[in-house]
Amino acid sequence: MNVRSRDSYLRVRADRFSMSHVAELTGIATGNTPSGEAVPAALLRAGEEYLPIFVTDDQADAIQRGLAGEPFDRPLTHDLLVEMVTEFGGAFDRVRIDELREGTFYAKIDAQRYEDGEAESLTFDARPSDAVAIAVRADCPIEIDDDVLDAAGRSREELGVDGPDDE
Repeated sequence: MNVRSRDSYLRVRADRFSMSHVAELTGIATGNTPSGEAVPAALLRAGEEYLPIFVTDDQADAIQRGLAGEPFDRPLTHDLLVEMVTEFGGAFDRVRIDELREGTFYAKIDAQRYEDGEAESLTFDARPSDAVAIAVRADCPIEIDDDVLDAAGRSREELGVDGPDDE
């Protein structure tokens, strides 16, 4: 059962209620590891909280190109996957950042396949960086589970993110 509100979804699970928040990818930021090394992060905003997901340079480039709509000479992996799924009659419904375990984020991609006019829902495990890169290209929502946001969400002040009044 899905009850949709502007910024969140309420999903009923057999064992508990789980709230997830629709997030906006604000872009690629740079963060520092505990050792002080600068690394790129996909920065998601859900309400007043931000979720930085550290990614590799290549993943950051793929996400940024998708955000900017920059074409590449040859299709990149995420572009190819979205094009193939669409061509085969499938659709991406949403991506979910749904778990944080031992400092690692986990994601799912919810999709549909249509056969003889009937929709079949499918869920795939994915790295969050791949899920975000696909969401940007497929124009589907990104959701963050409430437990993940509670554990790893940060305020813009904590992250040093400029707000609308700071520009």
